[in-house]
Amino acid sequence: MAETAEAEKTDSKTKAQNVELSEANAEGATGASGSIDLLLDMDIAVTVSIGQTEIPVRRLLKLGPGSVLELDKSIDEPADLYLRGMRFATGSIVVVDGRFAVKIQRILGLGDAVASL
Repeated sequence: MAETAEAEKTDSKTKAQNVELSEANAEGATGASGSIDLLLDMDIAVTVSIGQTEIPVRRLLKLGPGSVLELDKSIDEPADLYLRGMRFATGSIVVVDGRFAVKIQRILGLGDAVASL
């Protein structure tokens, strides 16, 4: 009798039920492009890195106006551009209307981005 009860439990768990799916209409496809247009108009933060360095906390606490931190890149090396923490391009630092800007030199492919990790 215990075997029958357990077999019924197993059967009830493994029974498949038919499901009726409604057919998608052609109007749904145009609604999706509207969603993409919304995404295309969103702003996203891009971070530019010209180099980095590590210093002891003792030296960090002594920094003030006029202090100089040497970075790990030479002036000839390109800056790295990051999108949500992932490097996606490199470029050179330029000045446009009195502001820093980046002139993109190279867009990295997925292989380049993974290799940089």
